[in-house]
Amino acid sequence: MSNSWLRRLNEDEDGRVTAFVVVFVAAVIAFSGLVLDGGLALAGKVRAIGEAQEAARAGAQAIDLSAYRSNGALRLVPGQASTLARQYLAAAGRNGTVSVTGNTVAVTVTDIHRSILLGVVGVHSISSSASATAQPERGVNAPEP
Repeated sequence: MSNSWLRRLNEDEDGRVTAFVVVFVAAVIAFSGLVLDGGLALAGKVRAIGEAQEAARAGAQAIDLSAYRSNGALRLVPGQASTLARQYLAAAGRNGTVSVTGNTVAVTVTDIHRSILLGVVGVHSISSSASATAQPERGVNAPEP
């Protein structure tokens, strides 16, 4: 082999840097997507948790007042509890499931975050769900631990 061929090979770098830049930019976009979309999805989950808790508390206010006044029994009116929880979710602009079992109101809210940057790597949405329950209480003396 001649020295001129080796010298030309060392000097001819057309396209070598391009491949590195493409891979590097893709990695930066993917990492930025994890940070941005992951953070926004986490914030959405935190909001969903708060809204599920508040909807369950709203439903737990549907106390059967006639039973409470007559014999002190603290129980829910299931239909009214479900309606109050659904009304709270509707006012918050959320869809969710509500169930009333005995004296417990259970609410589940699903949050779907549409990806901003992760769509480039095939992740178009991130979904998370939050659940909460609440029961009516008779006189609160201290905060929950």
